[in-house]
Amino acid sequence: MVVLNVSQHRKAIERMYTDRATISRHIEIQKPSGETVLTPDPIPVYTDQPCYLSQTGFAKNDQTEAQNDIQYEAKLFIAPELIIQQGDIVAVTRGSTGRIWVYTAGEPFPPYSTHQEISLQREGYA
Repeated sequence: MVVLNVSQHRKAIERMYTDRATISRHIEIQKPSGETVLTPDPIPVYTDQPCYLSQTGFAKNDQTEAQNDIQYEAKLFIAPELIIQQGDIVAVTRGSTGRIWVYTAGEPFPPYSTHQEISLQREGYA
């Protein structure tokens, strides 16, 4: 019987992490009136986290005369202890180019002990 060394397996996965992610979300705040509202702008909850971005399908090009919408899904591989919620804004800086790509997180799949995989929808680039 082979026993998986989780620590070594995680280190092996994290060697592939060539990108960095900043995860932001709207946070509930309480106004002086007692009303609870969401912050107007997303607040970073994790910054500069090592990760790996992978495309899961081919881009769909919805070009019209007025605009060109390119949509595709990607997958983010990142540390399992980070709490990423559906709807979070994920800005990924590609290690190979330094270019920043912005995505919206889908519903997280329960994390593995070594990593988690988050489905992302492209929103554009910064």
